[in-house]
Amino acid sequence: MLEKIEKIKAENVANPPASVWQYEYNGQVVYFIPQKCCDIPSSLYDSNCNLICSPDGGFTGKGDGKCKDFFEKRTKEKLIWKDERK
Repeated sequence: MLEKIEKIKAENVANPPASVWQYEYNGQVVYFIPQKCCDIPSSLYDSNCNLICSPDGGFTGKGDGKCKDFFEKRTKEKLIWKDERK
């Protein structure tokens, strides 16, 4: 996940600021990067940084439909990183 954070830090500051959250979902540790804006989908990664799905965002606002229950089933929320740049 550190590589993902470094990539975000190399980009312009997003509005709202980018963040990375850790959860448990379907018995595994996952990392959620919320959508940056509007039609951009969010990203959910497994512990090996493999993309699982996009829970929300995109043109429909509902992500890619591969993990529709993420927001209901996620537990153990933990903020891993938040972009503090201005």
